[in-house]
Amino acid sequence: MFAPSVTRHAPNAMVSTIDHLATTAGLDVLRRGGSAVDAALGANAVLAVTSSHMCGMGGDLWALVHHDDAAPPATLDASGRAGSGADPGRARADGLARIPLNGDIRAVTVPGAVDGWLALHERFGRLPLSDVFAAAIGFACDGFPVAPILAFMAPDVAGVAHNELPAAPRTGEIVTRPGSARALEAIATRGRAGFYGGEFGEGLLAAGPEEFTPADLDVTQARWVEPVTLDAFGHRLWTTPPTSQGYLTLLGAAIVDPLRPAPDAAGTHLLVEAAALAAHDRPTVLFEGADPADLLAPDTIAERRAAIDPERAGHVAAPEWSGDTTYLCAIDGDGMGVSLINSNANGFGSRIIAGSSGIFLHDRGLGFSLQPGHPAEYGPGRRPPHTLSPALVTHPDGRLRTVLGTMGGDTQPQILLQLLAATLLHGRDAGAAIGQGRWKIAPDDDGGGFDTWRPGHGREVRIEDHVPVGTRDGLMSLGHQVKVAHSGEFGHAHMIEVSVHGSLAGAADPRALTGMAAGL
Repeated sequence: MFAPSVTRHAPNAMVSTIDHLATTAGLDVLRRGGSAVDAALGANAVLAVTSSHMCGMGGDLWALVHHDDAAPPATLDASGRAGSGADPGRARADGLARIPLNGDIRAVTVPGAVDGWLALHERFGRLPLSDVFAAAIGFACDGFPVAPILAFMAPDVAGVAHNELPAAPRTGEIVTRPGSARALEAIATRGRAGFYGGEFGEGLLAAGPEEFTPADLDVTQARWVEPVTLDAFGHRLWTTPPTSQGYLTLLGAAIVDPLRPAPDAAGTHLLVEAAALAAHDRPTVLFEGADPADLLAPDTIAERRAAIDPERAGHVAAPEWSGDTTYLCAIDGDGMGVSLINSNANGFGSRIIAGSSGIFLHDRGLGFSLQPGHPAEYGPGRRPPHTLSPALVTHPDGRLRTVLGTMGGDTQPQILLQLLAATLLHGRDAGAAIGQGRWKIAPDDDGGGFDTWRPGHGREVRIEDHVPVGTRDGLMSLGHQVKVAHSGEFGHAHMIEVSVHGSLAGAADPRALTGMAAGL
């Protein structure tokens, strides 16, 4: 059992991340006159150094930025495309039925995180990148203390070529990341050319000579897109569009909203059923170019709501056609709010490092299909379906209410649905919502966080050990297959709320062990 989550309050600005070093860096950026975007970038850069088991410059990024009450959030898709050498026929000829998670360059798309940083900074930054990255560069050069989860996971990549981490570091041991320092300095001084055209880019090309060409790295991976939005729980909910699975958060909320789930076993049952009905067909409907209007069509919402039996668990099946991440948020004194997620996908990603840069390459290609003709089939220049799904809530008049998000692979929309119900329906504050016992829908043979909706598998509802016994027993009496699971399976969520007084209230997830929400 982890320490209880505490709601932190601040009069003007706040940052919440999985690492107190990153949160502190973000606050320092705010003190020096930076925007919430600057603070988020400064915090993310620190995490890229200290938390390579979750995120980094070799990963992808999505973000929502509330900057004007009269405008929708600016929405950034910085997810990468497969290289021009991506060949699904060759992959199938090699005997693959799925993209391998580890040790295979086909799991790597051109990482979009740095392009995302640059796009966000160009539009909303106030400070020079050298100032924004100062703390991260300092930690990379001079060293940072290893956090408990990194210490636990580091042995998984012992022996990987160009790995800068010790094989088995102790918690608190000081570690440097000279390659990350060089990359951050190159980005600050030379922009994308310093990264994609520099040491990192050379390492990526060397790691995948058949997969990537220099021309693949010349094209920015970041693009501004239209957010997806829907009204539920008396507020307007916002998320990122496909290839993000963010629509599932909104769809689940819309399905369950009129049912007004209570904070008890019966209400939990309704939330579980809504999440399952929202997501069971994700493998066939989530792909590049999917239309959010179709995914959130009123008829779809009504049909799935009607399929919920309040007295019995459903058994909706995935169709036959068939991680690790870090989330952070920030709000500044001008009311700008940032909901940002950066991911390696599965732990250290592909466990391939981009040469001497020491930067791990993600394995977001795990979202591709190798089924011929599938709309998300692996292929050159394509973006895979993404589990990443940051969220943002506004009042009906456009004022910012909440920035929130979580890590957790397939589970992200399920966790967000629980947080939205806790805060918007049940009136819980940020700390109580973050700390409450969670549930998740999982396959009964645990595929590692990315196989929840894979066909041919049974479903179970996993719950944390501090979920009330009455809720657990109630779910079982309704026919759910229930299993108590370790809290490490339930993500690291963070949120910051704008209170009715205009002050800020935020919480960091205690499941991250070193997280912190703090403000000015």
